[in-house]
Amino acid sequence: MSKILVLFHSWTTHVYKLAESVAEGATAVDGIEVVLKQVPEIVPESVLERGKAVEGRKTFAHIPEASVEELPDYDGFAFGTPTRFGNMSTTMRSFLDQTGLYYAQGTLIGRPATVFCSTGTGGGLETTITSFWNTLAHHGMTIVPLGPRTSATKDMTGANGGSPYGASAYAAGSPPRPSEIELEAARVQGRGLAEIVGVMKSYRWQI
Repeated sequence: MSKILVLFHSWTTHVYKLAESVAEGATAVDGIEVVLKQVPEIVPESVLERGKAVEGRKTFAHIPEASVEELPDYDGFAFGTPTRFGNMSTTMRSFLDQTGLYYAQGTLIGRPATVFCSTGTGGGLETTITSFWNTLAHHGMTIVPLGPRTSATKDMTGANGGSPYGASAYAAGSPPRPSEIELEAARVQGRGLAEIVGVMKSYRWQI
């Protein structure tokens, strides 16, 4: 049994909903156990209130928080983050900044990882994902983009997130977000990650 961690940071539930869909897609693959967790929030309550995040975060308050120490227990990862000026959020950055020992020891080398995100402004989706990849590359992880696995990212009938880099969602607009097209891209991305994890579990690079 291979084990995947879907780890997200969310304020307004959009990334959380994408994370659920990624987990759903990954669970559809035989021999895969999926764990859904969130990163511990580091932003002060006063900032969360100004960002209208307090109510939204209550929606997924039941989702347990991950610890850096547990990362080696997983065979693959799906990381979800809101965009912050075209980059991952400070909270997600803080969590990953604590993984330096794994970098030094090569602990996560070869383990497949994929990234998804959401934006409230309509910009920064692709750069958030591709800049996230820098951290994965330093760990020697196998980066898994969404690629052309689904036609959902090519649907031009309306404004939707999603690209060959990864699933994404707009945090505003109609219909309510994430749209079904955005959620379908996330499900396909989760399944694609799980299929690769299932093949690569036996591969462990030693340094």
